[in-house]
Amino acid sequence: MSNAIKGTIAIVGAGPGGMAAALAAIRLGFQVVLFERAAEIKAAGNILNLWPPPQKILKLIGVDTDDLGAPCQTFFERYDGKQRAEVVLPDAVVSEYGGGFIGLLRWGLYKRMLDALPPGVLRLGHNLTSIQDEGRQVRLKFANGQEFVADILVGADGINSFVRKQLWGEEPIRHQRLHLVGGYLFLNSAPEGKGVIAHNRTTQVSYTPIRHEGKWGYEWWVLEACDPDQPPPADLLAFSRERAAGFTRKVRELIDATPVAHLQRWEIRDRPPLKQWSKGRVTLVGDAAHPTSPYAAYGAGMSIEDGYFLARELDAVSLDDTAAVRGALQRFEDRRKPHTAQVSQGAFHTGRMFHHMPKLLRPLRDWVFDNTPLLQKFVGDAMPGHILSQLAEIEDAPPFRRIKAVP
Repeated sequence: MSNAIKGTIAIVGAGPGGMAAALAAIRLGFQVVLFERAAEIKAAGNILNLWPPPQKILKLIGVDTDDLGAPCQTFFERYDGKQRAEVVLPDAVVSEYGGGFIGLLRWGLYKRMLDALPPGVLRLGHNLTSIQDEGRQVRLKFANGQEFVADILVGADGINSFVRKQLWGEEPIRHQRLHLVGGYLFLNSAPEGKGVIAHNRTTQVSYTPIRHEGKWGYEWWVLEACDPDQPPPADLLAFSRERAAGFTRKVRELIDATPVAHLQRWEIRDRPPLKQWSKGRVTLVGDAAHPTSPYAAYGAGMSIEDGYFLARELDAVSLDDTAAVRGALQRFEDRRKPHTAQVSQGAFHTGRMFHHMPKLLRPLRDWVFDNTPLLQKFVGDAMPGHILSQLAEIEDAPPFRRIKAVP
């Protein structure tokens, strides 16, 4: 890699997508400044799972992934433990990525990514208020009075993205009328390497093992339909216990053993796929472009992937050439949109199928899942194929060896 700076990239939003874009671009020789409006970095949520493709990219962009999460083989079950589907990844993938699908805490990922950032890249307390694409550069203005000029602006500022709004105007958020309560607890010994996604007629109650800062444990979550206009449950632990009644003893014991301080609730929201992400010298990554329901367990993972592929496309052009920059940004989003739309829309429709199906149709739905291979075909078999295709795309990327070769 040449020591010459190839250009300046400004990134707004220091979540996984913004940090991944910064780390990948730095490894390829760009000058990067990562702006975050908050005064400190806090993880947006408590529990997290990662598939192999984002794990692979984290390694490539310099993040320490050793002992990052707990390995897990994933099963879809009925509330009483009857198996409906199994996600089976090839042995080679399981071996290389510590079990393939891993469970961890969000702060564990954020901390690893923050530690990988060189000094001076992250600037806290910068609330973006103005974007001016001047043709050959982009001028940013912040609420603290500071300005910054960059060759490229990347909006990684989440579902309520200011950058997206400036590019494409105000668009409604899709409220899925679902909410999730998630919790975690630690153990004195390694858990069973099994994760379970379980449903009854109306509710999902699930768990996976986790690994966080050298400690073993479990994360679990309860997901069901809600009325966003109604107040949230006052007692999250009591709510979770009540909803888990009738599910397996394993998950009920996990919920009972969880400290109240380790609970969090959030409403599930997303947006329909955006037809165009980029305009001029500005583009979007992560939830700013494709906010995704946790039903996919892939929101943070896709954000990490976005950052890598964006840096790869920009590495192939001169940032002095506006036409070439626009072409690179278009190639980036054209490559990512089919993947992200498939995942986000699949998660949206899965949530509707399990939680918004008319009451009279629920017994038929469950009979099909219990007595046919439908769920195995569309979840258990399709997901590994999708994961393998993403891994192959990362492996085949031309700058791959260049990123990997940097110490």
